Amino acid sequence: MTTASDTIFALSSGSVPSGVAVIRLSGPRAFDAANALVAGLPRRRDMVLRSIRSRNGSLIDRGLVLTFPSPASFTGEDCIEFQVHGGRAVVQAIADALKGEGLRPAEAGEFTQRAFDNGKLDLVEVEGLGDLISADTEMQRRLAIEQSAGGLSRRYADWAERLTRCRALIEAELDFADEDDVPGSVSDQVWSVVDQVRREIDSQSDATLRASAFRDAFKVVILGAPNAGKSSLLNAFARRDVAIVTEIAGTTRDVLEVDLDWDGFLVRLSDTAGLRESQDQVEQEGIRRAKRAAAEADLVLLLRSVDSVPEQPAFGSDAPPILRIWSKADLDVPPQEEMDAVISVESGQGLDDLRQLILEHVKREWTAISALGAGRMRHQGHLQNASLYLQDALKEDQVDLRAESLRLAADCFGRITGRVDVEDLLDVIFSEFCIGK
Repeated sequence: MTTASDTIFALSSGSVPSGVAVIRLSGPRAFDAANALVAGLPRRRDMVLRSIRSRNGSLIDRGLVLTFPSPASFTGEDCIEFQVHGGRAVVQAIADALKGEGLRPAEAGEFTQRAFDNGKLDLVEVEGLGDLISADTEMQRRLAIEQSAGGLSRRYADWAERLTRCRALIEAELDFADEDDVPGSVSDQVWSVVDQVRREIDSQSDATLRASAFRDAFKVVILGAPNAGKSSLLNAFARRDVAIVTEIAGTTRDVLEVDLDWDGFLVRLSDTAGLRESQDQVEQEGIRRAKRAAAEADLVLLLRSVDSVPEQPAFGSDAPPILRIWSKADLDVPPQEEMDAVISVESGQGLDDLRQLILEHVKREWTAISALGAGRMRHQGHLQNASLYLQDALKEDQVDLRAESLRLAADCFGRITGRVDVEDLLDVIFSEFCIGK
């Protein structure tokens, strides 16, 4: 059984062999264990070059040893780091020596969980750190760094503090209405603030919802009739044969996806089955999946070959943005109407222009959300609940019920940051981390 009083260690620098390996220790016995391997470690924040030896005194390696006394460390506990040569035998020998001193290997995310338990990070910062570790693109990194650096936490804390002050004014008026030193009618001071906070929360909620396109991928779905050139366009953008291309209509039966890093944005391009009436059950299922993918897309590329006039699919009022594109421009058939782009995969005509059109949509979305540093989808439900509580407070006639709605709204931010009722979430969140973090 693992306990918070255990002293733990782990390789924190990734797999070996490598040029350098970082072995991290944390817990009440970190300094005692390190001193058993390295003589004369200073019990202060320092970095020294030392020989690292086993219990019998044989040399394991020479490396840098960094000391971080509590509470000024990542976990808030005494921490030690060994920076040694990254050979498997070196790392294993140090691990064996630490086990001999009574330390145990850390579990996934255990260092970060101790930082959370000791108040060094809140849950929003923990999630941001996890996103930063897994970020593949520049924009994912930017979202993660804002969250891990505490920008979102400060915003949530600011809303909670403003609502707490509003509650204090309400309760002061209720309890001390006859006293001269109580501010005037709270309606003048409180409810304009509450409404402003509600509008800020709604903006944050919208940004959080839209930010999933950048945290996961901006989903671009290619849609059109059979043989409109959808698979060829996917292959051209991917610069490899992802989809099978033939002259036979209905070759593509499923949704094929490829992830592309375009200017630091992760764009997920999806090829789909051609849209037409069909009696083939497999093709019908492919068409159903194509329509579902289009409904869930952030952007749809609607292809139409210049040599055909297929029936265009109907989209509802909640449809994603659509770029209408003439394909197969190399056939030298004049387009029948103006579209957003004219392309030819064979000649390469218009492909760069189409890529820029797609990126313009991506960048507009990014501009709309980047200033807010939107959080994870877990935050979304709590933001929506907070907004609903504030709406109730603004509509309620009884002042005491209004104050209770403000309290419930403020609690929503505590659930986001991990300070109120989140025990059931912790194992899930920390299990996403790698060993050594």
